Amino acid sequence: MVREAARRSAIRSRIATCVAWLALLGLAACTTGPAPYAPKTAKTSTGYTDQQLAQNRYRVTFTGNSRTSRETVENYLLLRSAEVTLNAGYDDFLFDTRDTKAKTTYMSTFTGWPGWGGYGWYWHSWAYGPYGPGPYSMDTTTRPITRYHAYAEIVLLTAAQAKSEPRAVDARQIIAHLRPPPPPPAGHDKSS
Repeated sequence: MVREAARRSAIRSRIATCVAWLALLGLAACTTGPAPYAPKTAKTSTGYTDQQLAQNRYRVTFTGNSRTSRETVENYLLLRSAEVTLNAGYDDFLFDTRDTKAKTTYMSTFTGWPGWGGYGWYWHSWAYGPYGPGPYSMDTTTRPITRYHAYAEIVLLTAAQAKSEPRAVDARQIIAHLRPPPPPPAGHDKSS
């Protein structure tokens, strides 16, 4: 009897420790903000990339985290496209292809078993009844988590090409209207 009580106490202690760790991890995930406007690296899952495909053609991407809105991801793609244009010595560009994809996953949060008082187990009579959820049911809360990834192929235009192209985008005007936000503090990774 004493052994059984000690074993149950140890199990309750382990469960309480696991719940505490999961709560701390959940809080840590909630403290991150939107993805910073920064290059995507091997250590981060968010940020922008660009790749030259031809002399006047680039592929540009921006990947956000679960706290980055679709509008912000698309604005950062536009901003990076303008920066790439100016860095290559051009003033205007146009989007040849452009798309934003959403990836939605679902996170379920365990909120307890029916009858769990937080410090031990106790069962209500409804847990065993034919109309109740049963003794092994769990309460969970499920929420969607959406991350956006925008990509484009841009064509850099000469001044003469830009004058005759109605879809031409002035890179300097984009940068003037969509200034990049300040960089995050050093050592602060927001790639959730």
